[in-house]
Amino acid sequence: MTALSPSPAAETVARLGDVPALRAQVRAWRAAGESVALVPTMGALHQGHLTLVRRARETCRRVVVSIFVNPTQFGPNEDFARYPRDPERDIALLGEAGADAAYLPDVGTMYPPGFATTVSVGGLTEVLCGPLRPGHFAGVATVVTKLLLQALPDRALFGEKDYQQLQLIRRFVHDLDIPVAIEGVPTVREADGLALSSRNQYLSAAERAVAPRLNAVLRRVAEAVRGGAETAPALAEGRATLEAAGFGPVQYLSVNDAESLAPLDRVAGPARVLAAAYLGRTRLIDNVAV
Repeated sequence: MTALSPSPAAETVARLGDVPALRAQVRAWRAAGESVALVPTMGALHQGHLTLVRRARETCRRVVVSIFVNPTQFGPNEDFARYPRDPERDIALLGEAGADAAYLPDVGTMYPPGFATTVSVGGLTEVLCGPLRPGHFAGVATVVTKLLLQALPDRALFGEKDYQQLQLIRRFVHDLDIPVAIEGVPTVREADGLALSSRNQYLSAAERAVAPRLNAVLRRVAEAVRGGAETAPALAEGRATLEAAGFGPVQYLSVNDAESLAPLDRVAGPARVLAAAYLGRTRLIDNVAV
C-alpha cells in the first residue's frame, strides 16, 4: 500500500488543543442530541486508523480523533523520539474519513506539573508484551483513562492488531465504571497479509518483503491448534520458521485465551495466536483468532 496523501476535497476538521475546548465541543454536540465517538491515536495515520474513523461514523453522529504521542508508554530505549509525526497530514486525512474534530493535546495538558497518578491493571499485563515492556501498559491505561474522561464519549474504538491493549482497555473501563462502550475493530492488512502499522515505514525494502511471513505463521499455527491439538509443537515449528525467515529476536509466539490472555496448552474455546518479533530494528506485532 502506498503512503496516504490527502485530497483537496477533505472536509474541515475542528482543532481542539485542550480539555476545556474538547469538553465544550462535546457539550455542544450533546445539547443537539448527537452521539459522540472517540478514536484515540498517536498520529502517523494509515488506513487502519481511518477504518476506525469510518466505523465510528457508522455508530455515532459525531467523531473526535485524538492525536497524542504518549511518552509514558515508551521505554527508555524505544522509539519515542523518532516516532513519525505529521499532524497537518493527519488532520487532512481525518477530514476525508469523516471525522468532525481532532484533539491534539500537548504533554503539559496530559501530564501537568505535579501529575502523580497511574492506572495499572493486573493479570492481563503479566503476559506477552507486559514483561518485555515494563511500564508500557500503565502508560497506555493512564492516557486512555484520561482521554475517555476528558471526552466522555458514548463509544471508543480501537484496533484488534493491538489485541492485548484492547483487552486491557476493556478491563479497566469495566472495573472503573467508565460510561463508554469499547469496540474492537478487525485488523486492516496489506494485500499480502501484513498488518498496517505506523512503524512499517521503518522497514527496508528487503525487510518489507519478508514481513508478511509473520501473519502467515500465525495463521498456520491457528489452523494447527484449532481442533484441540497441543499448542507446543505448532508454536515450536512457527518460531523456527520465523527465525529462518530472518526474524529475530522472536520475543513471543503464543496461543492465549481470547479474554483472559492466559497461555493455553490446548484450545477449548475462543483463543488468539499472538506474536512479537523484530525484523531488523523494527518490532512487529500481530495476532489472529483461533
